[in-house]
Amino acid sequence: MTIALFFTLLLGAVPIALVLALSAMYYIYASGNTVLFDSYPQQLFAAIESYGLLAIPLFMLAGELMNEGGVTRRLIALARLLVGGFRGGLAYINLVANMMMAAIVGSAASQIAIMSRAMVPAMEEEGYERAYSAAITAAGGLLSPIIPPSMLFVLFGVMAQVPIAEMFIAGLLPGLLLGLAFFIVIALVGLVQSYPKGAWPSRTQALHDLLWGLPALAIPAIIIGGILLGIATPTEAAALASLTAWLLGRLLYRDLTLKAMPGVLKRTAVNAGLVIMLIAAAGVFGWVVVYERLPQMAAGWIAALTADPFIFLLLLIGALLLVGMVIDGIAALILVVPILLPIAQNQFGISPYQFGVVVCLTLVLGLLTPPVGAGLFVASSMTGASPLRIFRALLPFLAATLFVLVLLAWQPWLTTALIGR
Repeated sequence: MTIALFFTLLLGAVPIALVLALSAMYYIYASGNTVLFDSYPQQLFAAIESYGLLAIPLFMLAGELMNEGGVTRRLIALARLLVGGFRGGLAYINLVANMMMAAIVGSAASQIAIMSRAMVPAMEEEGYERAYSAAITAAGGLLSPIIPPSMLFVLFGVMAQVPIAEMFIAGLLPGLLLGLAFFIVIALVGLVQSYPKGAWPSRTQALHDLLWGLPALAIPAIIIGGILLGIATPTEAAALASLTAWLLGRLLYRDLTLKAMPGVLKRTAVNAGLVIMLIAAAGVFGWVVVYERLPQMAAGWIAALTADPFIFLLLLIGALLLVGMVIDGIAALILVVPILLPIAQNQFGISPYQFGVVVCLTLVLGLLTPPVGAGLFVASSMTGASPLRIFRALLPFLAATLFVLVLLAWQPWLTTALIGR
């Protein structure tokens, strides 16, 4: 009955946080263990009682400050300087800029929204089809769960009790591999479609873009360099990135006005509040799942299917693609990890880093896949292209992502080499 209520609320467009909280409450009532209601508020609080989760609002604030303060525009100009002269240069610029933004924003939906506003109109002006421009931008959002900082990696690190900094490092090689796969897709599609010819900026313009773009690189350098060198924790790096974004936008670029700050802080507070509420609700739902010993039952069922770690990860990818199509990635992550991570580690000897990278990327892939496909609707609302046309243009990128996922499942060293485990 609890499962029926869960799907009824979900299909009834009830916010996912309420779906999880109400389903957990109904389960406690239906099971007769009403004494668990005494622990319900405590479990809600326990799900968000982690220092690592402070990184989420801080990274959101950094992204808002960058967008409002003109940092995003300078990063795009810098990307144009690097790849703008190739045929189809704006497509490559879009991807390079997305890789830079993925190292700052950490949220796929936010990245798609920011980059859609920045890149799609420019691509349309140069003759690119709107749906294809939106598709490249949406595909760039797939880089955010694995190129640090990643909101999903923060959550996974907290739940799996592994260092968040090491999770970030584990995502570097897979992120570069996925970026390379997308470059190849753009090049192959360019052979079929006649991309507009790119143009390198003039020497004066190139020098201008370089001088104004280099300071913007300080933000990803602070985040990634600070974590890799052990100078700052992910939360501290997020705070430093926010401060740097404010200083650049206010003092150097002068695009960030004091009048805009209340709006920046309000958007950050609302978005972070939604995420934290979702984490709390999913945490209490996960508590019920563990109480019912679902991980042990799932372990027995999976053991009957295979004893091969690679086959297990392939089955996991298939199942999570379906889950990600209908459930928000954050909620799905919190539901899946308590059940499947112990099985992956204890029964198959899979590294939590490999497991985390595969799970996070697979769940975000559902963001761009119907029937829910929240990322598709974000891209559609920002560009005016229909979700179905964007999805069709996305298919080569989705296929490349699936190829990378299979490669990550097959070769564990891609996620563990840089952390030496």
